[in-house]
Amino acid sequence: MEQQAMMNKPHYNILDGLRGVAALLVVWYHVFEGFAFAEATNGAGEGLIKTFNHGYLAVDFFFMLSGFVISYAYDSRWQGMSVGKFFKRRLVRLHPMVIIGAIIGTIAFCIGGCSNWSGETASWYNIAVAAILGMLLLPAIPGCSNDVRGNGEMFPLNGPSWSLFFEYLGNIIYALFIRRLSTKWLKVTAIVLGLLFGYFAITDMSGYGSIGVGWTLDKMNFTGGLLRMLFPFTVGMAIRRTLFAYNGTKESNSSFSLKAKGISKSWAFMASTVILILMFSVPFLGVEESFSMNGLYEFCTIALVFPLIIIMGAGAGNELQSTNGKRIDTISNFLGRLSYPLYIIHYPIMYLLYSWMIKEEVYTLSQGWPAVAAAITVILIVAILSMKLYEFVENILKRRL
Repeated sequence: MEQQAMMNKPHYNILDGLRGVAALLVVWYHVFEGFAFAEATNGAGEGLIKTFNHGYLAVDFFFMLSGFVISYAYDSRWQGMSVGKFFKRRLVRLHPMVIIGAIIGTIAFCIGGCSNWSGETASWYNIAVAAILGMLLLPAIPGCSNDVRGNGEMFPLNGPSWSLFFEYLGNIIYALFIRRLSTKWLKVTAIVLGLLFGYFAITDMSGYGSIGVGWTLDKMNFTGGLLRMLFPFTVGMAIRRTLFAYNGTKESNSSFSLKAKGISKSWAFMASTVILILMFSVPFLGVEESFSMNGLYEFCTIALVFPLIIIMGAGAGNELQSTNGKRIDTISNFLGRLSYPLYIIHYPIMYLLYSWMIKEEVYTLSQGWPAVAAAITVILIVAILSMKLYEFVENILKRRL
């Protein structure tokens, strides 16, 4: 009965597609991060990312989407589902790719010579410890022996796993506390978290001049990462509960729809994609002693623009059975399936590209576009293969557990 109820719920396929778009934009952002990193490592400049500066905000978009989807999928199911069963379902959904990503990260690190950015070779023991902890999603402490890349990352073999660490925390907090809140108190919670996160961003508490925090346990990163996850997560939940309350039927599932206003799935998808690209492309806006214009911009993007994108995507694309928009449904479905594998496996390959950029002193796309094109091609191939393996493993686990 529980599975049948879930099958009857309309699928927000446009949101799936936008998650895939955001994952692609993360890959593109990391290309330019590599140029800046190589420049700084070689002492050839300040190491500022000159293009696609705000691509890391895709992670905040992921967190908001997660809040929406988790609320939609599970809010109505708690009478027949225990906390333990919820955790088991989420582990089956998330953890296979965590393990696959850690394995790919270990292989890439070994291909790169098993050395950190300072040229020191890591021992096989420390690499094995880092790999096992990565598979278990247990973070490394900066400077410890299993920080094999020497960059202070939570997960030195596969950096983006940090966001999965906070995603797991979000799921735990949801299951134990947030799901119990009424919609009114959920909104109050989101506002309070927004004020805290806004203060963190605008006063530059991280010292980075941005909200690009959470990837390490150093300094304010854990606090910032927790706020960075909780605020958009609760906003996503509030949007779902307020505007998209499921009433038990496929064709009439929410109190808000853009379809009645003549806005198609294709238009919503394309408009949302363009908005994401534009918001991520704004140059770094600067930081003064006690005020970060850059932090203000990023907070406003998360607090104002991302909710509008989610409302537009869900409002225009909440009926898979519609006779219109079949092509965009197909595209969105594929991008949604690809998004998680692409996000979690791309960075180990980027590490290899970064090493090449440093060695060859490549600091711009015009210099390095052939290698960038080759790396992205490899990333897409590995992501598609990982997607197939992930779906195979997930289906087996669902049947057996």
